[in-house]
Amino acid sequence: MKTIIVQETDKDILDMLTVALEYEGFQVYSVLGYDSNFLELIDQIRPHVVMLDYRFSGQQSIEICQRIKSKYPHLPIIALSCNYNINQEYDKFGFDDYIKKPFDLDILYGILR
Repeated sequence: MKTIIVQETDKDILDMLTVALEYEGFQVYSVLGYDSNFLELIDQIRPHVVMLDYRFSGQQSIEICQRIKSKYPHLPIIALSCNYNINQEYDKFGFDDYIKKPFDLDILYGILR
């Protein structure tokens, strides 16, 4: 079973993502907001992938992504974003891929696999 940490600032989206990913067979650790110590969480959980909410300017998620990449350079990190230009920005900040909101669950599953 693949393990995913999903961080989201919208509780409804986080709940929906958690249910959808668990239904698809993933073990999901949900994080609401940006307050968690992600490096500690990664040390404990050892996820296969991390999904971060890239909100507005993305500054908080960019900082978290860079901290994670400095310690775990090969851990895939996916940006979740409704920003129109996320496809042009995600990789220059260290994200491995992105998923645009609103997202199609089949596309989400395909990216995670």
